[in-house]
Amino acid sequence: MDDYTRNEVQVDLDKYNALLDRIDELEDQLGAEPAAEEPAAPPHPYQKWLDLSNMIDSWRIFPRIFITTYIYLLYKSATWFMALPEPTMEQAGLISVIVGAGAAWFGLYAGTGKKE
Repeated sequence: MDDYTRNEVQVDLDKYNALLDRIDELEDQLGAEPAAEEPAAPPHPYQKWLDLSNMIDSWRIFPRIFITTYIYLLYKSATWFMALPEPTMEQAGLISVIVGAGAAWFGLYAGTGKKE
């Protein structure tokens, strides 16, 4: 009956030393042989465009343009609304929609981008 609870192994010392010598020989052979070089892949014909698109995506140019445009629109609308002597319900509704859309714009802006 085998006892698998012990942390001992019986190994023949000569076989163990022979195995270590063989491992050393194989490591020497691997170190002596130069690694075979794979032929370089030809460059992608549209690599410059791919790099440009990655740059635009990483800088997030378009979302920043859109959020800046929204901020400008919000500022102009708010100053227009505050300058009205007696705003109507429709005018107040327009401003409410513009301000409410800000949450959606910011959510889209904050939720986009490269996922790590």
